[in-house]
Amino acid sequence: MSLYKRRLGAGSAVGLAAIIVAVLVFGVTALRAEANFIASAPPPLSVSTITADYDDDANIAEFFPGLITARRESALGFERSGRIENVLVDVGDRVVEGEILARLDVRALQAQIAAADAQTAEAAAQTALATDTETRQAQLLERGHISQQRFDEVRTSTRAALARQNAAAAAADALRIQLDLSVMTAPFDGVVTARRSDEGAIASPGQPLLELVELDSLEVRVGLPQSVAARYRSGDIASFAVDSQAAPVRARFRASSSVVDRQTRTVTAIFDLEAQQSVAAGQIVRLAVATPIGTEGFWVPTAALAEGRRGLWSVYVLTPDANGDYRLQPRVVETVRIEAERVYVRGAVENGEILLASGLQRITPGQHVVPATVEARAR
Repeated sequence: MSLYKRRLGAGSAVGLAAIIVAVLVFGVTALRAEANFIASAPPPLSVSTITADYDDDANIAEFFPGLITARRESALGFERSGRIENVLVDVGDRVVEGEILARLDVRALQAQIAAADAQTAEAAAQTALATDTETRQAQLLERGHISQQRFDEVRTSTRAALARQNAAAAAADALRIQLDLSVMTAPFDGVVTARRSDEGAIASPGQPLLELVELDSLEVRVGLPQSVAARYRSGDIASFAVDSQAAPVRARFRASSSVVDRQTRTVTAIFDLEAQQSVAAGQIVRLAVATPIGTEGFWVPTAALAEGRRGLWSVYVLTPDANGDYRLQPRVVETVRIEAERVYVRGAVENGEILLASGLQRITPGQHVVPATVEARAR
C-alpha cells in the first residue's frame, strides 16, 4: 500500500512539472508572437500634402471664343451689265486704293455717249435760235408791231429749247457715269480673296466678281455676357490666346453692340487688333476674363478629392495624435468651381490645416501617415 502511494505521488509530481513547462512554453511563444507583431507593424506612409488656404476674393479665368475678321470686306461687282473685257488681278494679289481691278467692254456705251453729245449739240443750236428770235421779238414788241401774247409764246419756246438742251446734256452725263462705272477700282487697300468670273463672261448688275479683304485693319468680335461686356471702356487693352502660337495678341476695345442676341444671350464686343501681330483674318482666339467666385473657399488639386456617398465629396485631413504623429481623417466638402486640374471647395476644413494632396488609392481612413512633401497652393 505504501509503495502504491509513493508511485502515485511521483506521477502527480511529474504531471505538475509537465503542466508548468507547458505554461512556460506557451507564455514564451505568446511573448515572441507579440514582439514579432510589434516589430512587423508597417511604418507611417509618406504622403504629399497641401495646406488649406482660404480666399474670400478668388477669381477664375473664363474663356470666351472670338473670331478675327477684317474691318472691311467687300464683294465687288459692276453696277451695269456687260461683257467683261479685262480682269487685272487674281486671288492673293495685294492692291491699293484706286487701283484698277477689272473693266467692261464699253464700245456700245461710247457710241451711246456720242449720240447723246450730238443730241445735246442739236438742242444747244435750237436754244441759240430761240434766244435770237426772242431778242428780235422783244424789239418788235417795244415798237408795237406784235402783241404781248405773241412775245410770251416766243419766250416760252426759248425756255423749252433750253430745257431740251439741259436734258440732252444730263443724258450724256449719265452715260459718262456708266462709262466710269465700267472700270472697277479698289475701294481700299487689301488682298483679293476670290475671283468669280473671267474675261468674256457677261456680268450682271450687282453680281460679285471679286472679293476684297482689308488686311491692315483687323478686329476681333467676341460674344460676351452683358455684365462682362459692361466692364470694358473704350481704349481698354485685352489679351487673346491663339492656339497656333504661345504669345497672346493684344487688342483695344472699341465698342459693343449693346443688344443681347436672342439665341446666344450675349452681346457682340469689338476689339481692334494692334498692328504688326502674326494673326490672320478667320483665326479663332480666346479672351480670358477674370470672374470673381463670390464665396470663401480654397483650391485643392483634383487628385485630392475622394468621392463619397450620395454624390458628396471629401478630402483627407492630417490630424495629429497624442504621439505627435498624423492620421488621416475624411472631411466632407462642397465643390464650388471645377477646373481641369484644380477644384475650388468649401466645407469642414479649417484654414491652415494640412490636407492629402494625392495618392488616394494608397490610403485608408485613420491610417498613420507622415508628410513627405508640401505642394504649393493650387492656383
